[in-house]
Amino acid sequence: MLKGNLLNLFTEEIYPAEVEIQNGEIKCIKEVKGEFKNYILPGFIDAHIHIESSMLTPSRFAEVVVPHGTTAVVADPHEIANVLGLAGINYMMRDASTVPLHFFFTAPSCVPATAFETSGSVLGPAEIDELLQMDNVVALAEMMNFPGVIGEDQVVLEKIKLTREHSKPVDGHAPLLSGADLCKYICAGISTDHECSRLEEAQEKKRLGMKIMIREGSSAKNLEELQSVGGDFLVSDDRHPQDLLEGHLDHTLQKAVQLGMDPVEAIRMVTLNPASHYHLDTGSISPGKRADLVLVDDLEHFNVKKVLINGEIVAREGKALFKVQPTQIENTFRLRDKKPWDFEVQSNLTGKVTVRVIKVIEGQLLTEESEAILESSGGVLKVDHENDILKIAVVERYGTNHISNAFVNGFKLEKGAIASSVAHDSHNIIVVGTNSQDMATAVNTLKKNRGGLVAVYDEEVHSLKLPIAGLMSTLSAGEVSDQLTKLHDVVKDMGCKLASPFMTMSFMALLVIPKLKISDQGLFDVESFQFVDVLK
Repeated sequence: MLKGNLLNLFTEEIYPAEVEIQNGEIKCIKEVKGEFKNYILPGFIDAHIHIESSMLTPSRFAEVVVPHGTTAVVADPHEIANVLGLAGINYMMRDASTVPLHFFFTAPSCVPATAFETSGSVLGPAEIDELLQMDNVVALAEMMNFPGVIGEDQVVLEKIKLTREHSKPVDGHAPLLSGADLCKYICAGISTDHECSRLEEAQEKKRLGMKIMIREGSSAKNLEELQSVGGDFLVSDDRHPQDLLEGHLDHTLQKAVQLGMDPVEAIRMVTLNPASHYHLDTGSISPGKRADLVLVDDLEHFNVKKVLINGEIVAREGKALFKVQPTQIENTFRLRDKKPWDFEVQSNLTGKVTVRVIKVIEGQLLTEESEAILESSGGVLKVDHENDILKIAVVERYGTNHISNAFVNGFKLEKGAIASSVAHDSHNIIVVGTNSQDMATAVNTLKKNRGGLVAVYDEEVHSLKLPIAGLMSTLSAGEVSDQLTKLHDVVKDMGCKLASPFMTMSFMALLVIPKLKISDQGLFDVESFQFVDVLK
């Protein structure tokens, strides 16, 4: 039995009530007399998140988010699928099953995300069909290959067709798509989008019937820009452990209300709306639904006092009341040790040379293309520290030893190098540096650690190990956060001003977000969907 001021999302009423619970389900709700300080809400649902981006295993993720009122997530295991395929997805499900948090999964639609990078696995229509037959797989994950949809790629369309035959929704991913191309994308059967970064973009998609996921993650923060559009979901997409320790959807709700969003509507976006869209047996306080409930102090600050999942109290006053023992999985990195000359950008020209440059946009997954004039000497192009034109490279980790080199602007490193095995979407090794020697040291350290994050500064090596597929740690959120904070401090000392330098770097390899990105096979123009030369 749980008593408090109940928020009824069906009638938008608030009244004193008691919720009767039996066998993990809500049996009855009765209005009562009395005055209560706390409010009873449905448990919060994150309708779109990549657990791997928290650098925590699913069980460790649950340990940190459940105390913040999260009782269910719709997780896209796209990242580990690109590394380990079905074995990786099965690992996520297995580890998730050890904790109370409800994990619903989506079948990764784009493994690999594009044909222009090397991944560790391929999921075709047969594998997608196998996943969609599972009860805890509730949708086809974000269809990032929007050119494939528009160009009527038969493999892409077959995956969508299979999903619709299973009566499950298809999630979208269509940054800046507009006009006739957007209409064709929606016609294929795609119902949501979480990549809107501008109000006008979200308005156009909403007018065409798409459900808008307003994203508030660690790197991409779109809530302030989009809060007035009338979105359908509030989602995280990607969250770092430091941010999760501070809050999850409770903090997103707080920010939404501070920006002027109606609290009832905001709560509906993390409860009833995702439950209805994905056909989840939770998300509302009504008879027969799972007793996933949250007790908060008010509808402004959303301080979580108590969390129930399946009628059991699983967190109280910010503390998880369940134990976590993460499971393991085999992890391999297949690449040769790298030498400094592997990171030189070659040129047969001498003197001044014009090059394409990836330009970072703080707080966005989008990048721009700029250009710089660099000095070419001895067949090698030199970085330009004064104008923040640094080297960037992607090193393939699955056995072919591909490596590509280019230039980037926006990291402002004055010395050293940073590297990561988290590089969306195929998770090859990505490295940014001021010189080739430190870049080689950083990459070789990642190989030795079998994944993680590395900073090389004044000949000292600082690292965070991520032994689960090179993406996740079995340590607690607090331990991972402490190590990551120390790394961020080192990178700040190196001159970088970015709030999340490693997460920002990871998106430099994301070939499905405009404009200019890099894969292990070369510099890539997302808008034209083709490789381009570093030299202009």
